[in-house]
Amino acid sequence: MNISPIKTESDYDEALKRFEILFDSSIGTLEGDEAEVLAILIDEYENKHFSIEAPDPIEAIKIRMEELNLKGIDMIDSIGGESTVSAILNKRRKLTVEMIRNLTIKLNLSPKVLINDYPLRKRRILYNTNQNSRLVTVSEAVKSKSQHATRTSKLQVIEKVKFNNGNKKKS
Repeated sequence: MNISPIKTESDYDEALKRFEILFDSSIGTLEGDEAEVLAILIDEYENKHFSIEAPDPIEAIKIRMEELNLKGIDMIDSIGGESTVSAILNKRRKLTVEMIRNLTIKLNLSPKVLINDYPLRKRRILYNTNQNSRLVTVSEAVKSKSQHATRTSKLQVIEKVKFNNGNKKKS
């Protein structure tokens, strides 16, 4: 057994080749012991050089929901009402401690993953430019430098959208 620390990528490649040969060795034999030591060294090298970051908490929740074939409605008991579930899954609201506790149990996710911070999505505020009654986002209003841009409420947006034979049409 000639084992040394893995310091370079070529050392790593050699260790992997040797580990492949020893993989099916019986436990308690010299080859089995060598495979066990190599596995530890390989794991340490990979953690140091090929670390994989955990997904943000919401992505982790979505991945686990997909694995378990769960929909947003299935999360109401763990997160809250439909609007709260939507706000959480769309990153418009942060997870609370109670939600993290519930999700840890329901989705079998580590609290360590769920407590990580993540950025919230900014809300899109619509403005009416009074130019052809066109609704635009904040960035579009700034780009056009419209002096007549006024903030538009959700109700006004709904009033602007009319349904004509099932097709949305702005008036």
